[in-house]
Amino acid sequence: MNADFVLLNARIATMDAAGTQAEALAAIGGRVVAIGSSDAIRDHLGPDTRVLDAEGRRVIPGIVDSHAHPDSYAVRLRTWTLVSPDRVATRDALLATIRRACEVLPSGRWGAFYRLNERASGGYPTLDELDAASAGHPVFILRTDGHLGLANRAAFAACGVAADAPDPPYGAFDRDPHTGAFTGLVRETAAHIFLNAIHDADSESDIAEGMEMVQDECLRHGITSVANSLTPSKAIRAYQRMLRDGRWRMRMGIIASGRDEPLIPHLIGAGIQSGFGDEWLRLIGVEWCPDCSTSGRTAAYWDPYIGAAVPGEPVPNTGMLLYDRDDLTARATAAHKAGLQVMIEGVGDRGIDFALDVMEAALAAHPVADHRMRVEHCCYVTPPILARLKRGGFVDSSATGFMDELGEAYVANRGQAALRHMWPHRSLIAAGIPAPGHSDFAVCRVNPFTALGAMVTRRSQTGADLDASEAVTPMQALAAYTSLGAWAQREETDKGSLEVGKLADLAVLDTDILTCDPAAIRDTRVTATVVGGVPRHLA
Repeated sequence: MNADFVLLNARIATMDAAGTQAEALAAIGGRVVAIGSSDAIRDHLGPDTRVLDAEGRRVIPGIVDSHAHPDSYAVRLRTWTLVSPDRVATRDALLATIRRACEVLPSGRWGAFYRLNERASGGYPTLDELDAASAGHPVFILRTDGHLGLANRAAFAACGVAADAPDPPYGAFDRDPHTGAFTGLVRETAAHIFLNAIHDADSESDIAEGMEMVQDECLRHGITSVANSLTPSKAIRAYQRMLRDGRWRMRMGIIASGRDEPLIPHLIGAGIQSGFGDEWLRLIGVEWCPDCSTSGRTAAYWDPYIGAAVPGEPVPNTGMLLYDRDDLTARATAAHKAGLQVMIEGVGDRGIDFALDVMEAALAAHPVADHRMRVEHCCYVTPPILARLKRGGFVDSSATGFMDELGEAYVANRGQAALRHMWPHRSLIAAGIPAPGHSDFAVCRVNPFTALGAMVTRRSQTGADLDASEAVTPMQALAAYTSLGAWAQREETDKGSLEVGKLADLAVLDTDILTCDPAAIRDTRVTATVVGGVPRHLA
């Protein structure tokens, strides 16, 4: 039978267990039917076969980004203003950007901004500076970590937060230590007050339309599968609508949000288990987020943060946790018993220990050998934590995207010595602990190659030293974004490697990331992305 799609003249890293390299492959019905030499695969050509000549370039399985936030990114691409350091390098530039955006907003409309990194953009503006730039509009600026934000006085008023309002449970309105007045900085659940006010206006159509741009960006970077962390009901409905309308050009995994009450209890009650769906849209599992942000100085550590405290920050500061342990244990145990893969965020060592406490309790109540429970982000993996991960068979779902973009803040906030145990992939591999990597976009950029490069060089984009003793090989880094990413979602029979019977999802690269100077990996560009044997991006 003639193939629907044929790839020729490639250097394919199949990422199968044997480490097979090949020149070509053929696909029928979206799946690989043959792999081998270009001469052999030419036998599968027919008059209607789509042919892609790789011209000797490196080809890899499609990238599996196992933890990101495409739903919120979709909305922000449409209606929010990006203020990442490549757009605003100074505080004056930030305020000018706010002023330009607010001047053209209709009366009463929120000014919403995202991906502020105050460490690279001149620091946080004051409340008075925000008010002066906002032309009377309520303004909210989401920090790049998604855990903190800045609100102006009009935003506090729009959300009904009075000057004497108490802090919400598991959050904080930062206050000037001398006057007690709001500084504008809001943390964790306090930030959610403003996020909810803005996102409540989002529609399913807004998400679906924005997802067209998200898909374009993912495909441009060789990403063929994304798992949507903390997916709310509204996004799940939008994604099903996209499936019915045939609008998916890449594959989406749903990790249902524990924040969106009562989504997870409803899944349990309906008997829906992990794996429900198809190769385009599938329920991966459920997730809660009890831990926070190291770069924003809210993640939970046993030892206090170092460096300059932000005005209004508690001193000493060991971060915060956002759930009661018994409450979260009950929630996770119920989900686990119902056949839902459990994922709990842990960033600092205290946060990871908290996540492991909960998951160990759930497993004690309902033992399952191949549970694949995941600690999301799982950054500060000290030797005792590594031993717990190994002993319990847990997955270190590693926020490798943080290494490149936020590594400098980790050094500043935790100290150089701590980097020995941050994202320790060499030690994880040696211990046999599965550790897929992820971007967490739009906390970090979509492009996976900057993170892959940082895993190999152990340097951030600013040159910060992330401790070379934990550097891995390019092949090991690639596995974190392909075979391990698929395995961590129970999709290893469909994706993560290029083998007969698996999905024909692949990316053609302009750089051989497996043999080039490691410093060049971050600059890799994708010349073609193929999903199910259909070219979806051609440079």
